[in-house]
Formats: sequence, structure tokens, C-alpha cells
Amino acid sequence: MSGDFEQRRVTLSTGVELDVVDMGPTDAPALIFLHGFPESHRTWRHQLPHFAERFRCIAPDQRGYRGSSKPQEVEAYTPDKLIADIFALADALDVGQFTIVGHDWGGAIAWGVALGGQPGGLHPQWAGRVTRAVIANAPHPAIFQRLLATNAEQREASQYIRIFRDPASDALIEEQGIAGLLAKAFAGRVPSGGIQPPEEIARLLKDWENRDACRAMINWYRASPADVPPMDAPYAEPPAMPFPKLTIPTLVVWALDDVALPACNLDGLDELVPNATIVKVPGCGHFVPWEAPDRVNAAMDEFLERTAVPA
Repeated sequence: MSGDFEQRRVTLSTGVELDVVDMGPTDAPALIFLHGFPESHRTWRHQLPHFAERFRCIAPDQRGYRGSSKPQEVEAYTPDKLIADIFALADALDVGQFTIVGHDWGGAIAWGVALGGQPGGLHPQWAGRVTRAVIANAPHPAIFQRLLATNAEQREASQYIRIFRDPASDALIEEQGIAGLLAKAFAGRVPSGGIQPPEEIARLLKDWENRDACRAMINWYRASPADVPPMDAPYAEPPAMPFPKLTIPTLVVWALDDVALPACNLDGLDELVPNATIVKVPGCGHFVPWEAPDRVNAAMDEFLERTAVPA
């Protein structure tokens, strides 16, 4: 079990400051790790020491989390701003090209970073800077939105987002923080006991005491353009919209017992990500980086070695 990681405070051109783990040789290929909700850089506590022997491993506490800047307005958390933070972080650390690694919300941002920063990517000023992507249990944006419109399993699994977005939840956040909101949103659906070691639970509860952080974390959901219909809304195939392909080498690790993101999110992925490697992890829930760290590390080792650019 890893102890505390040393962090440095990094000021970004996007106007926020992030607390960042930056370990491994500074001249090695860079991996930027993005955590999801409701965690921190410690999502990657089993990956950072493993990869820091061969890579420069950079893991921020993202905007709104722990000690990093916590703007309180919802608009501060739109995906374009969260994506821009990552390129600004690379700039601040003098990192040119990098591999993006993300889980959960960090994976959603990683999809955007990869699409914007791949060669010929959506953002000319960033194009060519992202050479590879590693995504763990984070849905592809086009597939996820289609499933919300057409698939009862995913729509039901995503109803918690409607609870997070409901202004009526604000009083619960003030009174009980994120822990109270999670208990309401996932009542009866979260496996109890024994997944997180007690010391990690204690760390999370301490992180969640800060109400500014609690509100900021929920703002990620409130600023998202994803449309989550209520269960009684009609099911209909959305209008066909062309979506850019992600062509860089991409590893998708998917734990199959995820209550929020069923494996139907993998259907059609090969069409949108033609250079994808998909590794399924049975018997594991949503938080695959620390629930099945050996499987994740092995999959990443194989992928990073196979896709390495010769020196």
C-alpha cells in the first residue's frame, strides 16, 4: 500500500492552480493520469510507483478536487475548460507530447484530450501532442449519449446524474457533503465493505469535508452537456451525427461489474476507435485501477511496450 505522494502546486494559464504528483525521470516519455469522481490522484496509487521507473508520471488533483482551485460557478466545469487544463498542465511542466490516461470522469476528459490532441485533432494548437490514450471504465461520448437515448440499462444506471443535478440536492450537500449525496443516489446499488482499505476511506472522508470541493465535484455533472432522460421518457434513436474517429493507439480497460457503466458501452467502439485494444476485467467493479491494479498494470505494460515509438 503506497503512502502519501509528494505534490507540487502548479499554476495554469487557464487561471487555476492544481496540486500535482510529478514523479519519474523528467526526460522519460510522459503519462498524464486523470482521476474521476469522487476521488483524487490516489486513484492511481498502484500505477504511479509501477510506471515511474520508466515514465514521467503526472497525476493532478483536477479542478475542484482536494487542494486544487475550486471555482464555485457551474460554468467553470464545462468539458472544454477541463480539457484545456490538461494541455495547460503539460505546458506548465514543459511536456510536449504525452500519453493520456483516465478513469471515470478523468476518462471522459481523456477522450476529449485525445480527440483534440491526436495528429490532425480537433484543436489545431494541440494537434499532435497526444500520442496514445488509456481509458478505464469511462464511456466514449458518442456511444454514451446514444445509450442514454436508446438503452434502458444504461439510462437506469445513469439516473444518479439526475439526482446530482437536481437543485434539491444542494441542501443535502451542505448538510452531509458528498457522502450523504452518494448514499441517496446509489442506495442499494453500491457493494458494501472491504473494497477500499480503511485508510483510503478515511482520506476520502477528509477530502469530502470541504463543502467548496463537494459543490465543485457535483458541478462536473451539472456542466456536462450529456442529456440523461428520466426513465419514463420515450426511447428513440438519436439523429445520426458524424463523430470524429480517434485514430491513435488506444487501450480501453473495462471492468465488467460496473453498476454505473455496463459493458454495452463497448458496443461499436471499434468503429469509432479503429486502433483500440480492449481488455475486459471480469469480477471487478467500477474502480478498476485500485480494485484490480495488477490487471490494469499488466494491460498498460503490454500496450505501452507494443506502441512505443522507437528511439
